[in-house]
Amino acid sequence: MAATARHQEELKRKAMKAIQTSTDPIEILRAKCLARGANGIRGLSRLFKIMDDNKNKKLDFEEFRKGITEYGLNYSKEEISEIFAIFDRDKSGQIDFDEFLEKLRPPMPRMRIELVNQAFNKLDKNKDGKIEVSDLKGVYNVKQHPKYLNGEWSEDQILRKFLDTFDTKGQEDGIITREEFLQYYSSVSASIDNDAYFDLMMRTNWRL
Repeated sequence: MAATARHQEELKRKAMKAIQTSTDPIEILRAKCLARGANGIRGLSRLFKIMDDNKNKKLDFEEFRKGITEYGLNYSKEEISEIFAIFDRDKSGQIDFDEFLEKLRPPMPRMRIELVNQAFNKLDKNKDGKIEVSDLKGVYNVKQHPKYLNGEWSEDQILRKFLDTFDTKGQEDGIITREEFLQYYSSVSASIDNDAYFDLMMRTNWRL
């Protein structure tokens, strides 16, 4: 369902290589996030959302600099200025949050995007645009989970733990939006070169 340890390691390996060989500032920023695993970009996204005090989905330079620095991405102020200028195309002194994330997210072929959306649609039973514990009941079977069998965890606890695998460590809220689901799988996709394998993984995991 979530990224396997093998996918995570392959993702980190490719990211570290990109950091060392790429000359594209956006690709290097993407790679630095992905070097943290499939939730790396999502973690930065969450941090920026917290910093967007007025909720206008825009970041000024100081908010951007603070987010990059607090996330520990090891950039100088000059390097952050260079990246900010790339995204601030209209020279307004602000960058659009959604546009920034869209550019930062690893590109995914349309076929893969369609599979990810199919999986999300199957899980989002009440069609409210987010996946919560209630959506997973009857879709994700906990009956064979060791901690359910020994009585240590309830069904709700296991389902919540499952949702947390798609979330950023320390920022789990038990809710996954379509954008977050796509973000997660775009990172997983970056570790898988073969389209047929990605197709098989999604269809098998989610019974599409």
